[in-house]
Amino acid sequence: MPKLKTNRGAAKRFRTTSSGRVKRAQSHRRHILTKKSAKRKRHLREASAVHPSDTASIRQMLPYAG
Repeated sequence: MPKLKTNRGAAKRFRTTSSGRVKRAQSHRRHILTKKSAKRKRHLREASAVHPSDTASIRQMLPYAG
């Protein structure tokens, strides 16, 4: 069997947790930050879990991730 290729774009965006869930970074924290409140920016720092309906397609893009 040949090796499977990892989708490099997905590899840079997603990580798996030890329990097997997929986590991702929040969007809207790259630019135009002056009008956003400190509370909003602080909450955007936290990683969040990927929705279960999207997990299967992400796992297919990351065949060797945990």
